[in-house]
Parts: sequence; structure tokens; C-alpha cells
Amino acid sequence: MTVTVLRTGPLAVFKDAGRPGHAHQGVAPSGAVDRAAYARANALAGNPSGAAVLECTLGGLRVRFDEPAVVVLTGTDAVLTVDGERTGVEEVVEVPAGATVAVTMPRRGLRSYLAVRGGFAVPPVLGSRSTDQLGMGPARPAPGDVLRIGPVPGNPGDTPALAPPADGPLEVDLGPRDDWFTPDAIETFLGAEYTVTPASNSVGLRLDGPPLTRARTAELPSEGVVRGSVQVPPDGRPIVFQADHPVTGGYPVIAVLTPESADRAAQLRPGATVRFTRAPG
Repeated sequence: MTVTVLRTGPLAVFKDAGRPGHAHQGVAPSGAVDRAAYARANALAGNPSGAAVLECTLGGLRVRFDEPAVVVLTGTDAVLTVDGERTGVEEVVEVPAGATVAVTMPRRGLRSYLAVRGGFAVPPVLGSRSTDQLGMGPARPAPGDVLRIGPVPGNPGDTPALAPPADGPLEVDLGPRDDWFTPDAIETFLGAEYTVTPASNSVGLRLDGPPLTRARTAELPSEGVVRGSVQVPPDGRPIVFQADHPVTGGYPVIAVLTPESADRAAQLRPGATVRFTRAPG
């Protein structure tokens, strides 16, 4: 089975569960930015976990299926259309041969996940079919590309229940370098409102708001970071590392988002406002 790309929209990349275990080579783990939406797309499509999907930023994707297929869209409230006909939210859709499938601009959220039963069979790089911000992984799809779909899996697993999107502050665990900040800075971090800037991407969510003052001004040796780390550079304005984050950071990490909050952060657009709160103990 193959799919022909007609249009990619602002940004469409292949994503899967990522390539952990290569940090010693300086290779970021990458993977889907919103892990929960990615996993749900595969579960609904009847794919095994880890199958490759298309991550579409702000919609605009249009493809044509050359054979019958089963598809589903998750992540945002973008609408999946088949030959112009709108489908339901997270509806598993049977697509006839020759049909054109499109993803509209979402009103809520940023990244949508298009899964096809069988998964996109692009060649893996270092064990993963994810393309990161620096270009590691399969080439980004382009208009005219013909993409191969893998074999249909035999026994689809259980489908997780649809959870409503959570609201409210992003939950964090303070540390490991919260002791590098003044008590007032910690209070500000957990109480102030920050705005997502246009410089944000799948590497980091760059925030504007009250600067956070450090209690220690010494140089911090580079150390490993994980998805959801909130690093504070010299200007005092936090950066939330996302899926394509570097393997190390040279500035203190004041807190780390919970996995659920890291998924919510993946859907924040430039201009959105965000607050942080301590995760329940």
C-alpha cells in the first residue's frame, strides 16, 4: 500500500517512540512531542506501539491513498476529511482507494497525529523513524513523495479511553537545581504567568515573563537533561525542553514537568499563557 503526499502544511514529520539510548553519541531521543496523542493514534488504528505516524503542526496536510486504508487523527480538534467529507473526532475511518485525506487547521492545540493501519514504513535511523529538529531520521515528506505503508497487524490491542484535555497549571517536580535560585524566584516560578514565544519549537518551549533570579552565579558544568526539564538561561526566562531536546544543558534546571504536563506543553501555541504548580506528592 502507498500514499502520495499532495501537501504538507506548515510542518509534517514522521514520529514514533523515539531513539533512546544514544545520548552518549550526542543523539537526542526525539519521538512524538505529545506522547499520549501519538500512542492513542496507534491504538485506535490497531497498530502496535511504536509504529510511525505523521505529526502535523497546524494542519494543512493532504495525501491520497492509492489503496484502501484505515486512518485516524488525534491530538487536536483539527478535522480529518475524506474527499471533502468531515469525519468525527478521533473516528477510525475506512478510506477507499484513490481518496484524498486532509487535515484542517486546528482551533485548539498545535500538533495532530495521523496514523494509518500498518504504520508508515520509512527506513529507520538508529532504530527510530522519528525525524528530529536537526534532521536526524527519515527525510521530511514533501509534495509528490510516495510513502509506503507497512503490513496490516493481526490483532489490534485494547483502545485506551478518551481522556478530556486537562486545564490549569502545568505540574512540575522542583529540582534538580532549584537550590540555585532565590526563594523569591521559586515563588515567582510557581505563581507567575508566562507566555509562549514564537521562538518555540520541538526542541524547547521558550517562555516570556518575570525573570527568575539565581542565588548562585557560578558556572554549572553541562549535565544531562530529559523531556520536560525547565532550564533557566542567563536572562532568567524559562525554557521547557520538548522531545527533540539536546542531551545536555549548561544552565540550571529549576524543575521537571510530569509526563502528562509535558504532553500538554506540546500542544501550546505561541501566545498561549501558562502557569506552573507543584505536582501532588
